[in-house]
Amino acid sequence: MTTGFEQDAYRYQTVEQQVLSMIDSGVLNMGDRLPSLRGLSRELGVSISTVNQAYVELEGKGVIESRPRSGFFVRRSAPRMPIPESVSETTKEARPVTRSGLIRTVLEAVGDKKQVPLNVFEPTADLLPVKDMSRIMTQVMREHPEDALEYDIIPGNVELRRQIAMLHMEAGCVVSPDDMLITVGCFEALYIALRTTTRPGDTVLIQAPTYYCFLHLLENLGLRVVEIPSHIDRGVDPADLAAALRKFDIKACIFSPNYNNPDSSCTPDSAKRKIVNMLGGLNIPIIEDDVSTTLHFGPKRPTTMKQYDTRGLVLLCSSFSKTLCPGYRVGWLLPGRFKERAMEVKYTTNVSTPTPTQRAVAEYLRQGRYPRQLKKLRRTIETQMDIMLRHIGEYFPKGTRVTHPEGGGVLWLELPNNVDSVDLFLEARKNGINIAPGAIFSTQDKFGSHIRLSCTSLWSEPIRAGLETVGALATGLQK
Repeated sequence: MTTGFEQDAYRYQTVEQQVLSMIDSGVLNMGDRLPSLRGLSRELGVSISTVNQAYVELEGKGVIESRPRSGFFVRRSAPRMPIPESVSETTKEARPVTRSGLIRTVLEAVGDKKQVPLNVFEPTADLLPVKDMSRIMTQVMREHPEDALEYDIIPGNVELRRQIAMLHMEAGCVVSPDDMLITVGCFEALYIALRTTTRPGDTVLIQAPTYYCFLHLLENLGLRVVEIPSHIDRGVDPADLAAALRKFDIKACIFSPNYNNPDSSCTPDSAKRKIVNMLGGLNIPIIEDDVSTTLHFGPKRPTTMKQYDTRGLVLLCSSFSKTLCPGYRVGWLLPGRFKERAMEVKYTTNVSTPTPTQRAVAEYLRQGRYPRQLKKLRRTIETQMDIMLRHIGEYFPKGTRVTHPEGGGVLWLELPNNVDSVDLFLEARKNGINIAPGAIFSTQDKFGSHIRLSCTSLWSEPIRAGLETVGALATGLQK
């Protein structure tokens, strides 16, 4: 027989779940005022004291906050869990990359609609301007049917380069359309930049953890790697770089100074300037991955290393794959003083980037739609990340650490009690869930208990259930 106390507990928990569902579905967003105690009690048919108890419980969990004489509001961020501890260090010797087998296994799930996408850092269609891009592509094909079937010029569509140059100038980086090369996504830009600045056997410096596709590319190009730490609180430390430069013969550096994938670290502007000047004095090129910079949650976009480059040694690589149209594969490279060599690599690789997608993106930018898309996307990803952080605190084993990014689209988790992230990845895959194990983000065996989760899919029941399953699997794998 159910007692009155048990019935009351059940009722307030039901109200609590109702409020959580309103937050998860977007009915209530960060900073929104919750319904009054009287209003929600009337709507749900429960007592005012039951609603008050639910609100007190949610406040205790850090989901909502009370404000004197104003009511209850959705907190602007999830309760803060501890951040992962720094486990990376500068490698003692330059080493070849040997992660390709595991990386290929992880990449097998890219584009697989049957998998719950907790790995791929790619906005899903419900976060993208699908109707606008479809209409514009139709317009391009209708108005220029012959041109759309032909090669565009090797540097890329003139109007697209002009529009991208304007985006950079608005962000404080003065470039001209002639300073640019349009590529098949950011990854081709990185490939061209590395082919332009290095030869097989050279040593390249990167931060760790770093995007696993960088490591895959470095391995395929026959390059050796030196890693320096990526500090979650400050990104690349110039002191770490200086120490490595004294010890190794570095031919090029790859950095993601803004919202590094996977730890979302940001290198301060003063450190960026110092790094650019340090490497410039040694004539060492910097390959800058800039795909996440526009996904800042605060009011101000971070600066790029390119903005401090006076010698033409920074090769900036970016794309629209994280913000506008992943499948169109439109990226660009600002090659600095290496433009002629970059052009040679481009036309001996694939001649030119597909014409229809270039023209469609150029027209979308020309119509001035991009700023609104970015603003909406940033707000949505920030909300998704906040929801995921709250559920990670609920579903994952006690002692889990996680980043609290100020931009980008991924979370970096450190699991407790020696959970093996590769075992977790394989178990999750058996359950139709795709995550990224920490081992693929470094050449060192330093991130065996880390995983990366993407926050660029709109919150849904499959995402929630997938996160709960991964948390349960992690709990079961504790040693």
